[in-house]
Amino acid sequence: MRKTILKIHFIVHESFEGPGALISWALQHGHETAISRLHENEPLPSSLEGIDMLIVMGGPQSPSTTQEECPHFDSVAEQTLIRDAITAGKAVIGICLGAQLIGAALGAPHERSPEPEIGKYPITLTEAGRESVLFGAFEPVLDVGHWHNDMPGLTPRAIVMATSKGCPRQIVQYAPLVFGFQCHLEFTPELIEQLIAASQAELYALADRPFVQKPAILRSHDYKSMNARIFSFLDRLVVQIPPGKFREHTERLDR
Repeated sequence: MRKTILKIHFIVHESFEGPGALISWALQHGHETAISRLHENEPLPSSLEGIDMLIVMGGPQSPSTTQEECPHFDSVAEQTLIRDAITAGKAVIGICLGAQLIGAALGAPHERSPEPEIGKYPITLTEAGRESVLFGAFEPVLDVGHWHNDMPGLTPRAIVMATSKGCPRQIVQYAPLVFGFQCHLEFTPELIEQLIAASQAELYALADRPFVQKPAILRSHDYKSMNARIFSFLDRLVVQIPPGKFREHTERLDR
Protein backbone atom coordinates (compact mmCIF):
# COMPACT_ATOMS: atom_id res chain seq x y z
CA MET A 1 0.00 0.00 0.00
CA ARG A 2 1.41 3.40 -0.98
CA LYS A 3 1.20 6.10 1.67
CA THR A 4 1.98 9.79 1.19
CA ILE A 5 4.27 11.19 3.88
CA LEU A 6 4.69 14.96 4.03
CA LYS A 7 7.34 16.98 5.80
CA ILE A 8 5.38 19.76 7.49
CA HIS A 9 7.09 22.74 9.09
CA PHE A 10 5.17 24.89 11.57
CA ILE A 11 6.11 28.50 12.35
CA VAL A 12 4.90 29.30 15.89
CA HIS A 13 5.08 32.87 17.19
CA GLU A 14 3.81 32.41 20.74
CA SER A 15 3.33 29.46 23.10
CA PHE A 16 -0.39 30.24 23.37
CA GLU A 17 -0.96 30.10 19.59
CA GLY A 18 0.43 26.68 18.78
CA PRO A 19 -0.67 24.21 16.08
CA GLY A 20 -3.43 22.76 18.26
CA ALA A 21 -5.45 20.13 16.40
CA LEU A 22 -3.21 20.42 13.31
CA ILE A 23 -0.56 18.37 15.09
CA SER A 24 -3.13 15.65 15.72
CA TRP A 25 -3.97 15.56 12.01
CA ALA A 26 -0.30 15.31 11.05
CA LEU A 27 0.39 12.51 13.53
CA GLN A 28 -2.72 10.57 12.50
CA HIS A 29 -1.40 10.44 8.93
CA GLY A 30 2.21 9.74 9.88
CA HIS A 31 3.48 13.03 8.48
CA GLU A 32 6.86 14.29 9.66
CA THR A 33 6.66 17.54 11.61
CA ALA A 34 9.12 20.21 12.67
CA ILE A 35 8.42 23.44 14.56
CA SER A 36 10.22 26.78 14.67
CA ARG A 37 9.23 28.17 18.09
CA LEU A 38 10.14 31.80 17.52
CA HIS A 39 9.08 32.79 21.04
CA GLU A 40 11.86 30.50 22.29
CA ASN A 41 14.30 32.15 19.86
CA GLU A 42 14.43 29.14 17.58
CA PRO A 43 15.36 30.11 14.00
CA LEU A 44 13.26 30.00 10.89
CA PRO A 45 14.22 27.11 8.59
CA SER A 46 17.40 28.01 6.73
CA SER A 47 16.29 26.05 3.69
CA LEU A 48 13.06 24.79 2.17
CA GLU A 49 14.78 21.56 1.16
CA GLY A 50 12.62 18.64 2.18
CA ILE A 51 9.70 20.81 3.34
CA ASP A 52 6.46 19.96 1.58
CA MET A 53 4.04 22.12 3.56
CA LEU A 54 4.66 25.32 5.52
CA ILE A 55 2.06 26.23 8.15
CA VAL A 56 2.39 29.70 9.68
CA MET A 57 0.46 30.13 12.91
CA GLY A 58 -1.11 33.16 14.57
CA GLY A 59 0.08 35.62 17.17
CA PRO A 60 -0.63 39.04 18.64
CA GLN A 61 1.78 40.65 16.18
CA SER A 62 0.92 42.04 12.75
CA PRO A 63 2.96 42.03 9.54
CA SER A 64 3.93 45.63 10.36
CA THR A 65 5.27 44.77 13.84
CA THR A 66 8.97 45.65 14.05
CA GLN A 67 11.75 43.76 15.83
CA GLU A 68 12.09 46.73 18.14
CA GLU A 69 8.52 46.05 19.22
CA CYS A 70 8.93 42.25 19.31
CA PRO A 71 12.55 41.04 19.15
CA HIS A 72 11.71 37.42 18.30
CA PHE A 73 9.45 38.36 15.37
CA ASP A 74 11.15 39.21 12.07
CA SER A 75 8.27 39.96 9.70
CA VAL A 76 10.53 40.64 6.73
CA ALA A 77 12.34 37.31 7.12
CA GLU A 78 9.06 35.42 7.46
CA GLN A 79 7.58 37.08 4.40
CA THR A 80 10.70 36.16 2.43
CA LEU A 81 10.42 32.53 3.57
CA ILE A 82 6.73 32.44 2.65
CA ARG A 83 7.35 34.01 -0.76
CA ASP A 84 10.18 31.55 -1.46
CA ALA A 85 7.98 28.62 -0.43
CA ILE A 86 5.19 29.76 -2.76
CA THR A 87 7.65 30.27 -5.62
CA ALA A 88 9.01 26.77 -5.01
CA GLY A 89 5.53 25.28 -5.33
CA LYS A 90 5.16 24.31 -1.67
CA ALA A 91 1.80 24.11 0.03
CA VAL A 92 1.52 27.13 2.36
CA ILE A 93 -1.18 27.59 4.99
CA GLY A 94 -1.48 30.71 7.13
CA ILE A 95 -3.61 30.93 10.26
CA CYS A 96 -4.64 34.41 11.49
CA LEU A 97 -1.32 36.33 11.58
CA GLY A 98 -0.01 33.68 9.19
CA ALA A 99 -2.74 34.55 6.70
CA GLN A 100 -1.86 38.23 6.95
CA LEU A 101 1.83 37.42 6.40
CA ILE A 102 0.97 35.48 3.22
CA GLY A 103 -0.91 38.48 1.85
CA ALA A 104 1.92 40.84 2.80
CA ALA A 105 4.52 38.52 1.26
CA LEU A 106 2.59 38.73 -2.01
CA GLY A 107 2.31 42.52 -1.90
CA ALA A 108 -1.10 42.89 -0.23
CA PRO A 109 -0.82 44.70 3.13
CA HIS A 110 -3.03 43.55 5.99
CA GLU A 111 -5.98 45.68 7.06
CA ARG A 112 -8.05 46.22 10.18
CA SER A 113 -11.04 43.92 10.37
CA PRO A 114 -14.39 45.76 10.54
CA GLU A 115 -14.96 44.05 13.91
CA PRO A 116 -12.71 42.17 16.30
CA GLU A 117 -13.85 38.57 16.71
CA ILE A 118 -13.10 36.35 19.69
CA GLY A 119 -15.11 33.19 20.18
CA LYS A 120 -17.08 30.77 18.06
CA TYR A 121 -19.13 32.42 15.34
CA PRO A 122 -20.39 31.34 11.90
CA ILE A 123 -18.58 31.83 8.63
CA THR A 124 -20.35 31.61 5.27
CA LEU A 125 -18.76 30.06 2.21
CA THR A 126 -18.79 32.23 -0.90
CA GLU A 127 -19.81 30.78 -4.24
CA ALA A 128 -16.13 30.01 -4.92
CA GLY A 129 -15.86 28.26 -1.57
CA ARG A 130 -18.97 26.18 -2.18
CA GLU A 131 -17.69 25.13 -5.60
CA SER A 132 -14.20 24.18 -4.38
CA VAL A 133 -13.58 20.47 -3.85
CA LEU A 134 -11.24 21.39 -1.00
CA PHE A 135 -14.17 22.65 1.08
CA GLY A 136 -16.48 19.78 0.18
CA ALA A 137 -16.89 18.78 3.85
CA PHE A 138 -17.80 22.32 4.93
CA GLU A 139 -21.42 23.28 5.42
CA PRO A 140 -22.41 26.49 3.59
CA VAL A 141 -22.57 28.13 7.02
CA LEU A 142 -20.57 26.69 9.93
CA ASP A 143 -19.38 27.78 13.35
CA VAL A 144 -15.61 28.14 13.75
CA GLY A 145 -13.14 29.74 16.14
CA HIS A 146 -11.99 33.36 15.97
CA TRP A 147 -9.40 35.50 17.75
CA HIS A 148 -8.38 38.53 15.75
CA ASN A 149 -8.47 42.27 15.14
CA ASP A 150 -6.92 42.36 11.65
CA MET A 151 -7.50 40.57 8.34
CA PRO A 152 -5.30 39.60 5.37
CA GLY A 153 -4.82 41.75 2.31
CA LEU A 154 -6.06 40.66 -1.10
CA THR A 155 -3.86 40.28 -4.14
CA PRO A 156 -5.37 40.68 -7.64
CA ARG A 157 -5.58 36.88 -7.94
CA ALA A 158 -6.83 36.19 -4.41
CA ILE A 159 -10.19 34.47 -4.08
CA VAL A 160 -12.26 34.89 -0.91
CA MET A 161 -13.66 31.49 0.06
CA ALA A 162 -15.51 32.44 3.25
CA THR A 163 -16.73 35.54 5.07
CA SER A 164 -18.39 36.39 8.40
CA LYS A 165 -20.54 39.22 9.73
CA GLY A 166 -17.52 40.70 11.49
CA CYS A 167 -14.88 40.09 8.82
CA PRO A 168 -15.22 39.82 5.01
CA ARG A 169 -11.99 37.80 4.59
CA GLN A 170 -12.18 34.63 6.64
CA ILE A 171 -10.63 32.19 4.16
CA VAL A 172 -8.59 33.37 1.19
CA GLN A 173 -7.05 31.32 -1.60
CA TYR A 174 -3.93 33.02 -2.94
CA ALA A 175 -2.80 30.20 -5.24
CA PRO A 176 -3.83 26.56 -5.81
CA LEU A 177 -1.75 25.39 -2.81
CA VAL A 178 -1.73 28.63 -0.79
CA PHE A 179 -4.49 29.52 1.68
CA GLY A 180 -4.98 32.04 4.43
CA PHE A 181 -7.40 31.28 7.28
CA GLN A 182 -8.24 34.32 9.37
CA CYS A 183 -10.44 32.02 11.44
CA HIS A 184 -9.15 29.27 13.75
CA LEU A 185 -10.36 25.76 12.96
CA GLU A 186 -7.38 24.34 14.88
CA PHE A 187 -8.64 25.46 18.31
CA THR A 188 -8.71 22.93 21.13
CA PRO A 189 -9.78 23.37 24.78
CA GLU A 190 -6.11 23.48 25.74
CA LEU A 191 -5.34 26.28 23.28
CA ILE A 192 -8.37 28.23 24.44
CA GLU A 193 -7.17 28.08 28.05
CA GLN A 194 -3.75 29.35 27.00
CA LEU A 195 -5.26 32.17 24.96
CA ILE A 196 -7.54 33.23 27.81
CA ALA A 197 -4.62 33.30 30.23
CA ALA A 198 -2.54 35.41 27.83
CA SER A 199 -5.36 37.80 26.86
CA GLN A 200 -7.00 39.04 30.05
CA ALA A 201 -6.50 42.72 29.22
CA GLU A 202 -7.72 42.27 25.66
CA LEU A 203 -10.84 40.37 26.73
CA TYR A 204 -11.67 43.09 29.26
CA ALA A 205 -11.13 45.92 26.77
CA LEU A 206 -13.29 44.30 24.08
CA ALA A 207 -16.01 42.93 26.36
CA ASP A 208 -18.72 45.18 24.89
CA ARG A 209 -18.02 44.35 21.21
CA PRO A 210 -20.67 42.32 19.37
CA PHE A 211 -18.42 39.41 18.35
CA VAL A 212 -16.39 38.92 21.53
CA GLN A 213 -17.35 36.17 23.96
CA LYS A 214 -16.56 35.91 27.65
CA PRO A 215 -14.12 33.27 28.95
CA ALA A 216 -16.88 31.07 30.36
CA ILE A 217 -18.52 30.87 26.92
CA LEU A 218 -15.18 30.24 25.21
CA ARG A 219 -14.61 27.30 27.55
CA SER A 220 -18.06 25.84 26.90
CA HIS A 221 -17.65 25.28 23.15
CA ASP A 222 -17.04 21.95 21.44
CA TYR A 223 -14.23 22.45 18.94
CA LYS A 224 -14.14 18.91 17.51
CA SER A 225 -16.51 19.61 14.63
CA MET A 226 -14.41 22.48 13.27
CA ASN A 227 -11.28 20.34 13.75
CA ALA A 228 -12.86 17.69 11.52
CA ARG A 229 -13.48 20.30 8.82
CA ILE A 230 -9.87 21.50 8.72
CA PHE A 231 -8.71 17.87 8.70
CA SER A 232 -10.86 17.23 5.63
CA PHE A 233 -9.54 20.37 3.93
CA LEU A 234 -5.94 19.28 4.53
CA ASP A 235 -6.63 15.73 3.33
CA ARG A 236 -8.03 17.12 0.10
CA LEU A 237 -5.20 19.63 -0.28
CA VAL A 238 -2.59 16.87 0.01
CA VAL A 239 -4.19 15.13 -2.97
CA GLN A 240 -3.75 18.33 -5.00
CA ILE A 241 0.02 18.48 -4.46
CA PRO A 242 1.66 17.50 -7.78
CA PRO A 243 3.80 14.34 -7.93
CA GLY A 244 7.38 15.06 -7.00
CA LYS A 245 6.40 17.69 -4.43
CA PHE A 246 6.21 15.09 -1.67
CA ARG A 247 7.73 11.75 -0.73
CA GLU A 248 5.80 8.51 -1.11
CA HIS A 249 6.66 5.55 1.07
CA THR A 250 5.54 2.01 0.36
CA GLU A 251 4.26 0.16 3.41
CA ARG A 252 3.13 -3.47 3.57
CA LEU A 253 0.21 -3.89 5.90
CA ASP A 254 0.02 -7.38 7.39
CA ARG A 255 -3.69 -7.30 8.22
